Amino acid sequence: MQLYSFFNSSTSYRVRIALALKNLDFEYQGVNIRIGAQFAAEYVAKNPNKSVPLLIDNDGTQVTQSLAILSYLDEKYPQSRLVPADLVAKTRVLEVANAIACDMHPLNNLRILGYLSKELGVSEEQKKAWYNHWVVEGFDAVEALLARYGHGCCCFGDEPTLADVCLIPQVANAQRFGCDLSAYTRILAIYQYCQTLPAFQQAAPANQPDSQ
Repeated sequence: MQLYSFFNSSTSYRVRIALALKNLDFEYQGVNIRIGAQFAAEYVAKNPNKSVPLLIDNDGTQVTQSLAILSYLDEKYPQSRLVPADLVAKTRVLEVANAIACDMHPLNNLRILGYLSKELGVSEEQKKAWYNHWVVEGFDAVEALLARYGHGCCCFGDEPTLADVCLIPQVANAQRFGCDLSAYTRILAIYQYCQTLPAFQQAAPANQPDSQ
């Protein structure tokens, strides 16, 4: 199994967490999205999205987009399920995961921030304000959902789910950009707990081969 990844990509981080939770071995293939390696013809031939992550399974199956990869892994390798079978529990997990993966991350990823700077000419201060605005919008919603439905050390219970797999990289990104997260006590408690788990430690950006 091969994972095309960038150490500081939160979407790649999600997949690395899932692979570690499921105890699946993989070969790490670094793609430096900061210098545009994702636009190389050889890589685009594999991944027309021109992004990371890209998973190539042992049977040759190729999957792009982190949520699709996570769904694929959960179906093919059901150990340590990320999405519960119970309808209501599944719905709660997907609510939080989608609030992050669909509402927050797309507005603050590298290509959007780059477009703001290069094409629209916004200042660094304005770009940080943009980033912080969407962090607040997103984490306000996530914190409220967790306060209403969450329980245990993780988002929903004491075992990580897809909600935690999406949450932890998003918190790490927000911290890296200097966002004040002190109001999000439930989110921070979950983040701190997950940092103690070997799978999350293994998947952390600082522990990747291409970490800089």
